[in-house]
Amino acid sequence: MDASSTTAADEKNVSSAALKATARQLLVELGAGGLSLEAVAAGSGLAVADVETVFPHRDDLLTALLTDAYNESGAAMEQADQAAKDSEAPAGARLLAVARALRQWSVDNPAEFALTYGSPVPGYHAPQDTVPPASRTPAVLAGIVRSALESGELAPPRRVVPGPPLIRPEAAALFGSVPPEPFTDVIERGIVLWSNLIGLLAFEVFSRTHDSVRDQSAFFDFAIAVSAENVGIEISLA
Repeated sequence: MDASSTTAADEKNVSSAALKATARQLLVELGAGGLSLEAVAAGSGLAVADVETVFPHRDDLLTALLTDAYNESGAAMEQADQAAKDSEAPAGARLLAVARALRQWSVDNPAEFALTYGSPVPGYHAPQDTVPPASRTPAVLAGIVRSALESGELAPPRRVVPGPPLIRPEAAALFGSVPPEPFTDVIERGIVLWSNLIGLLAFEVFSRTHDSVRDQSAFFDFAIAVSAENVGIEISLA
């Protein structure tokens, strides 16, 4: 092969993984809104055209980073849940374990957390193929709630949703089906739990509770236990 035909991309052994690693570093410095192919090229020592051979547009790169973030955080939760199940832990212990796993991932990867759960990136719209990886987090929560229901661990609600169901069919499909009385609104309650979890993490990652909470870890566990009670799951913090 003629050496003169070797491109800069070949010489640098450009790969999707290497470019994404550079992009993750830039997320910390620039935020998702400031990320560009030009910045990734400069950070990688490449021409923009070389980056474009892997990620033709900025949105392709953002989608790859977003997909990785969803998959990595979802996998952390799934692994924590599997470990809890292997030890025959009750639903409350499983729920606390997966919440802690997502918290650890979020604290360790604040830029990726901001990309997934922070402000929308101007001009970017996540494509449909990000939905399955994004669904891994609520799917883990739904699996624990469903298991608690099937095992009899779920306590009946003190307050029921007034009127017809408030969920879309997709939410019912993720859970499996709408449960019978008196648990017909458990999916709505599960969505509240999910939103509480993400909100707690946002407050911590974006330093909204540092001036008011003395012990972030203990406060997080307490807040998850309170949120779990609303679903009907008891978490022991003893």
